[in-house]
Amino acid sequence: MNLKRIQDCERSRIERWSQFQLAHPWKTRAIIFCVAVIIALIALKFTDTDYQWVKFGLRRALLVGLLAVSLSKEKIEDEMIVSLRAKSFTLAFVLAVLYALVQPAVNVLVFNVLGKEHLNDTFTYFQVLSFMLLIQILFFEVLKRSR
Repeated sequence: MNLKRIQDCERSRIERWSQFQLAHPWKTRAIIFCVAVIIALIALKFTDTDYQWVKFGLRRALLVGLLAVSLSKEKIEDEMIVSLRAKSFTLAFVLAVLYALVQPAVNVLVFNVLGKEHLNDTFTYFQVLSFMLLIQILFFEVLKRSR
Protein backbone atom coordinates (compact mmCIF):
# COMPACT_ATOMS: atom_id res chain seq x y z
CA MET A 1 0.00 0.00 0.00
CA ASN A 2 1.38 3.38 -0.86
CA LEU A 3 1.41 6.35 1.48
CA LYS A 4 -1.35 8.23 -0.38
CA ARG A 5 -3.84 5.35 0.00
CA ILE A 6 -3.03 5.03 3.69
CA GLN A 7 -3.61 8.76 4.20
CA ASP A 8 -6.91 8.61 2.30
CA CYS A 9 -8.05 5.64 4.36
CA GLU A 10 -7.22 7.41 7.63
CA ARG A 11 -8.86 10.63 6.46
CA SER A 12 -12.09 8.79 5.59
CA ARG A 13 -12.13 7.10 9.02
CA ILE A 14 -11.67 10.42 10.78
CA GLU A 15 -14.42 11.98 8.65
CA ARG A 16 -16.84 9.18 9.57
CA TRP A 17 -16.13 9.59 13.28
CA SER A 18 -16.34 13.38 13.13
CA GLN A 19 -19.82 13.17 11.62
CA PHE A 20 -21.13 10.62 14.13
CA GLN A 21 -24.48 11.56 15.64
CA LEU A 22 -27.31 9.77 17.35
CA ALA A 23 -30.83 9.88 15.96
CA HIS A 24 -33.13 12.66 17.21
CA PRO A 25 -35.26 10.44 19.53
CA TRP A 26 -32.14 9.74 21.59
CA LYS A 27 -32.10 13.36 22.74
CA THR A 28 -35.37 13.00 24.64
CA ARG A 29 -34.35 9.65 26.07
CA ALA A 30 -30.99 11.03 27.17
CA ILE A 31 -32.59 14.05 28.87
CA ILE A 32 -34.97 11.78 30.79
CA PHE A 33 -32.04 9.54 31.71
CA CYS A 34 -30.00 12.53 32.96
CA VAL A 35 -32.89 13.80 35.07
CA ALA A 36 -33.33 10.34 36.60
CA VAL A 37 -29.61 10.11 37.39
CA ILE A 38 -29.60 13.58 38.97
CA ILE A 39 -32.61 12.64 41.12
CA ALA A 40 -30.82 9.45 42.18
CA LEU A 41 -27.68 11.41 43.07
CA ILE A 42 -29.72 13.88 45.14
CA ALA A 43 -31.56 11.03 46.88
CA LEU A 44 -28.25 9.33 47.62
CA LYS A 45 -26.98 12.56 49.16
CA PHE A 46 -29.77 12.49 51.76
CA THR A 47 -29.33 8.86 52.78
CA ASP A 48 -27.21 7.82 55.73
CA THR A 49 -25.31 5.17 53.80
CA ASP A 50 -22.07 5.86 52.01
CA TYR A 51 -22.17 3.96 48.73
CA GLN A 52 -19.13 5.29 46.91
CA TRP A 53 -19.44 2.71 44.14
CA VAL A 54 -23.03 3.84 43.45
CA LYS A 55 -21.95 7.49 43.27
CA PHE A 56 -19.10 6.46 40.98
CA GLY A 57 -21.49 4.65 38.64
CA LEU A 58 -24.14 7.38 38.69
CA ARG A 59 -21.60 10.07 37.85
CA ARG A 60 -20.38 8.10 34.86
CA ALA A 61 -23.96 7.46 33.81
CA LEU A 62 -24.61 11.21 33.97
CA LEU A 63 -21.60 11.86 31.72
CA VAL A 64 -22.87 9.27 29.22
CA GLY A 65 -26.34 10.86 29.29
CA LEU A 66 -24.95 14.36 28.75
CA LEU A 67 -22.78 13.07 25.91
CA ALA A 68 -25.84 11.46 24.30
CA VAL A 69 -27.74 14.76 24.53
CA SER A 70 -24.77 16.57 23.02
CA LEU A 71 -24.39 14.12 20.13
CA SER A 72 -28.07 13.80 19.23
CA LYS A 73 -29.36 15.25 15.99
CA GLU A 74 -32.01 17.92 15.78
CA LYS A 75 -35.31 17.36 13.98
CA ILE A 76 -34.03 19.48 11.11
CA GLU A 77 -30.28 19.03 10.73
CA ASP A 78 -29.03 21.67 8.29
CA GLU A 79 -25.78 23.56 7.75
CA MET A 80 -26.76 26.23 10.28
CA ILE A 81 -27.25 23.62 13.03
CA VAL A 82 -23.89 22.04 12.19
CA SER A 83 -22.25 25.47 12.42
CA LEU A 84 -23.96 26.25 15.74
CA ARG A 85 -22.91 22.88 17.14
CA ALA A 86 -19.29 23.51 16.15
CA LYS A 87 -19.39 26.97 17.76
CA SER A 88 -20.87 25.56 20.97
CA PHE A 89 -18.19 22.85 21.16
CA THR A 90 -15.51 25.50 20.69
CA LEU A 91 -16.96 27.73 23.40
CA ALA A 92 -17.35 24.79 25.77
CA PHE A 93 -13.74 23.73 25.27
CA VAL A 94 -12.37 27.24 25.84
CA LEU A 95 -14.51 27.78 28.95
CA ALA A 96 -13.55 24.36 30.36
CA VAL A 97 -9.86 25.23 30.01
CA LEU A 98 -10.47 28.57 31.72
CA TYR A 99 -12.43 26.78 34.44
CA ALA A 100 -9.55 24.37 35.01
CA LEU A 101 -7.11 27.29 35.27
CA VAL A 102 -9.22 29.56 37.48
CA GLN A 103 -10.85 27.04 39.84
CA PRO A 104 -7.76 26.40 42.03
CA ALA A 105 -7.30 30.15 42.57
CA VAL A 106 -10.97 30.51 43.49
CA ASN A 107 -10.62 27.63 45.96
CA VAL A 108 -7.62 29.31 47.63
CA LEU A 109 -9.46 32.63 47.91
CA VAL A 110 -12.62 31.05 49.33
CA PHE A 111 -10.73 28.96 51.87
CA ASN A 112 -8.66 31.99 52.94
CA VAL A 113 -11.82 34.06 53.43
CA LEU A 114 -13.45 31.25 55.42
CA GLY A 115 -10.27 30.70 57.44
CA LYS A 116 -10.05 26.97 56.84
CA GLU A 117 -6.77 25.23 57.57
CA HIS A 118 -7.15 22.28 55.19
CA LEU A 119 -7.40 23.05 51.50
CA ASN A 120 -8.34 20.34 49.05
CA ASP A 121 -7.34 22.06 45.82
CA THR A 122 -7.89 19.12 43.52
CA PHE A 123 -10.93 18.74 41.36
CA THR A 124 -11.96 15.72 39.42
CA TYR A 125 -12.23 15.06 35.74
CA PHE A 126 -15.96 14.54 36.39
CA GLN A 127 -16.27 18.22 37.27
CA VAL A 128 -14.45 19.35 34.14
CA LEU A 129 -16.25 16.97 31.77
CA SER A 130 -19.71 17.63 33.19
CA PHE A 131 -19.00 21.39 33.08
CA MET A 132 -17.88 21.11 29.45
CA LEU A 133 -20.89 19.06 28.36
CA LEU A 134 -23.38 21.26 30.20
CA ILE A 135 -21.85 24.42 28.74
CA GLN A 136 -21.89 22.91 25.23
CA ILE A 137 -25.56 21.94 25.54
CA LEU A 138 -26.47 25.32 27.02
CA PHE A 139 -24.64 27.35 24.36
CA PHE A 140 -26.01 25.19 21.56
CA GLU A 141 -29.59 25.70 22.75
CA VAL A 142 -29.05 29.46 23.23
CA LEU A 143 -27.45 29.86 19.80
CA LYS A 144 -30.16 27.73 18.18
CA ARG A 145 -32.98 29.76 19.71
CA SER A 146 -31.38 33.13 18.85
CA ARG A 147 -30.87 32.45 15.15
